[in-house]
Amino acid sequence: MTLDLGLLASTLKSFMKALLTIVLLILSNAFMTFAWYGHLKFKEMNWAKSLPLISVILISWGIALFEYLLQVPANRIGFKNYGGPFSLVELKVIQEVITLVIFVVFSLLFFKTETFRWNHVIGFIFLILAVYFVFKK
Repeated sequence: MTLDLGLLASTLKSFMKALLTIVLLILSNAFMTFAWYGHLKFKEMNWAKSLPLISVILISWGIALFEYLLQVPANRIGFKNYGGPFSLVELKVIQEVITLVIFVVFSLLFFKTETFRWNHVIGFIFLILAVYFVFKK
């Protein structure tokens, strides 16, 4: 048995693109979650208690900019048409699962009054099944 270095290099390059894509998506979704939901905690912060809505929108927009600075490169690196390992549908399903995982962690850490029930767990299981079926060849 001989080692095909070209195939090994190609496989490693594809793996690294997949890994970089997923890491960038995780980071971008962390920013997105803070932009979308972090402002709901402003009432508990002295400096932000009385901010007008437009200020909250601009702060969230500023946070969301970092999401886009990570999301766009993640999609470019990961998309097959740009040399990445994922189809458009695969990228979207990966992104949605990451979004939900980040959201669950965020809500459990920052919104202690929120509870997760069995129906939420079932819904997440269906999302994991969606990933399985989308990636099934």
